[in-house]
Amino acid sequence: MAREELTRLTGNGNGNGNGNGTCGKDDCPNVYRTASGSFVIQGELSQAFTTPEGEGLVEIPESVLREAVRVLGW
Repeated sequence: MAREELTRLTGNGNGNGNGNGTCGKDDCPNVYRTASGSFVIQGELSQAFTTPEGEGLVEIPESVLREAVRVLGW
């Protein structure tokens, strides 16, 4: 799936959700929505535990999730 196929819910110029006010084009923790309604999360890799093959863990600030929820109107 290409990035262009995703709807970016966070980090769109309304702050980046991590509190520092600066964000490059693609380098912030972000939440994206797919056409099917699922979510793709971009964040720092986490080593909290070992996931099954084909899965991974990312860590994002709470504020990024709050921004995504706000954008979705939940």
